[in-house]
Amino acid sequence: MRSIQDDRTTRAVIRDEALRLFAERGPESVTMRQIAGAAGVSAGLVVHHFGSKDGLRQEVDQYVLTVFEGMLRELTAGTGGQPLDPGAGAASLSEAFARHLPAGSPLPGYLRRLLLTGSDTGRMLFRQLFELSRRTLDELSAAGLAAPGRDPAVRAALLLANDLAVFLLRDHLADVLGTDPLSADGMARWAPELLGIYAGGLNAAAPGEAPPRA
Repeated sequence: MRSIQDDRTTRAVIRDEALRLFAERGPESVTMRQIAGAAGVSAGLVVHHFGSKDGLRQEVDQYVLTVFEGMLRELTAGTGGQPLDPGAGAASLSEAFARHLPAGSPLPGYLRRLLLTGSDTGRMLFRQLFELSRRTLDELSAAGLAAPGRDPAVRAALLLANDLAVFLLRDHLADVLGTDPLSADGMARWAPELLGIYAGGLNAAAPGEAPPRA
């Protein structure tokens, strides 16, 4: 049985193991006893911390949202007013993904499972991610770093759909690109193109690339 002195650490271990198992098998197929066994604690301790599996799922979903919020906050704050500059932003985007989504993280797999199953939890999480995307666009617009567009809601949804596509289509993208787009090497390739398009549209040249002909 696992013995951890810090209650917060114990809670985090249980949450992380639940996230891993949920990503592998789906939340409906995982029992509290299995989560407890993976975390090295008693089932009673899991109940003590989270009350029920629904309570644990809520904490896991909130953690997923917090990770995304942390990445967006990191990329839109303290960047010298140029968060979408391809040259300056590509490295920070790659570093942010590596920091918040280390190799082997189950978070992308869990997010994909949630969003594609049509569950109430998936719909709620998508709405939360959409609201986060809207707030981020509003903040960039207020700072003069982005235009809200004619329909800010559609623009926020478009940006969110583009970001989520990397998670939802990860395996297919890795197949055609020869690199996992969420790995450090993959993000080093992905980020300059992504930020170049965000900054200047499809006619924008990536750093070191000749501009397109008129």
